[in-house]
Order: sequence, then C-alpha cells, then structure tokens
Amino acid sequence: MNGVIKMANDRRNVKRYSRKIGRMGNSLGVSLPKSLAEKLNVSQGDEIEFIENDLGEVVLKKVRQTQLPDNVRPEVLEAFFDVFEEDEGILEDLRDR
Repeated sequence: MNGVIKMANDRRNVKRYSRKIGRMGNSLGVSLPKSLAEKLNVSQGDEIEFIENDLGEVVLKKVRQTQLPDNVRPEVLEAFFDVFEEDEGILEDLRDR
C-alpha cells in the first residue's frame, strides 16, 4: 500500500477518505489515515466493527471492550443472549401488554 490519501469535502461537510486495498498475507487490508484512527481512538491491536446499513453504506466503529463482574461467567451471559434472540417476539409481546 502506498499510503496515498485523497480527502474531499462534499456539500454536507462530510469528509471522504480514499485508500488502496493491499494484500496482507492471504487476506486483503486497508490502512486507516492517521486522522481517522485518532478520531476513532484506535491503535494497533484494537478491534473495529463494520456495520452495513439499509442503504449499503458501511460504518466503522471501535469495538468497546467491557469487563464482566467476577461473579458473571461469560458462557452464562452468552446463553442468556441466545435465549433472548430466540424468544424476542414473545418478550416484545409481553412488553406491549
């Protein structure tokens, strides 16, 4: 990757960044411009998520790491979320009553 960045402002005062896709081992990768990395508050080793909306646009967000209390086991919390997803319709029905 050559590190070239093109930035342009459009009418809505939105910054656009353009980067070339490069090879990273057997995968493809994109580097973040320094100003965008600072804005996202990310550094090497941090995790980001890509969120696609209904319009096909992709939003980048830093994954927030949370620390569970010592008395909560991750597998119990994961099981809770699995049940919640399966029964979401039932729970919404109960909420609306």
